[in-house]
Amino acid sequence: MDAGLLVQYLIIAVAVLVSAWVVLKKQAPGTVRKLRGALALALLKPGRAAWLQALGRKIAPPATGGGGGGGGACGGCDSCGPTPPKQH
Repeated sequence: MDAGLLVQYLIIAVAVLVSAWVVLKKQAPGTVRKLRGALALALLKPGRAAWLQALGRKIAPPATGGGGGGGGACGGCDSCGPTPPKQH
């Protein structure tokens, strides 16, 4: 296989993976959060290399405020849209 053709295939593969990730984040944010959490937990196991644990901390989804207040009332995807106008 020609080296130039291999580079083209690699660039296309990366573009497809990035596109799939963006669509998945937009359409199924809960699934993405679960996948990130599972991957981070696998990387943070004791005995892993320091660089893998650092990668796991970067991959881990941000903590949600599950306590009182109004932030995580639905327990969902943290991308709630604007609230509907109040009716009189």
